[in-house]
Amino acid sequence: MIAVFCAILAAGIFILDLILKNQIEKTMVEGNEKPFCKGRLLIKRYHNKGAFLDLGEKKQGVVACISLLLTLCMTVVFLSTFTFRGNSTLKAGLAFLLGGAYSNTYDRLVRKYVVDYISFPVKNERLRRIVFNLSDFCIMIGAVLLVIGEMKGK
Repeated sequence: MIAVFCAILAAGIFILDLILKNQIEKTMVEGNEKPFCKGRLLIKRYHNKGAFLDLGEKKQGVVACISLLLTLCMTVVFLSTFTFRGNSTLKAGLAFLLGGAYSNTYDRLVRKYVVDYISFPVKNERLRRIVFNLSDFCIMIGAVLLVIGEMKGK
């Protein structure tokens, strides 16, 4: 039962982030910022043509292929969890990770860039320029849950 819930969670993350990215693409002009959550977050439109922090932006095809391969590998691992019982933390971690991975991989393959839209209003200009999306946060949450799930399983 938990495996089905996790599959729905991964699909939900993908769909929600896709909706948010499409909304950002329609309504925001690149370079503009809009305060959100009483100014705790900034909403902005940014096209990331590489991986995290634009790593590999000049090799978009390579980044897209690596993203696709890793996402497919994680899918196989996720599907294998359907066959064993227990460790719901591990399964949830995989669901968060996959939901985010599918969304960003979809962007890399279809749009040729990842739409990022959340940053933090910090004083440090270099940190302020880092822009995330929902999938990025889900990938981070998933990675933490995987580590916790692994520690719990041992």
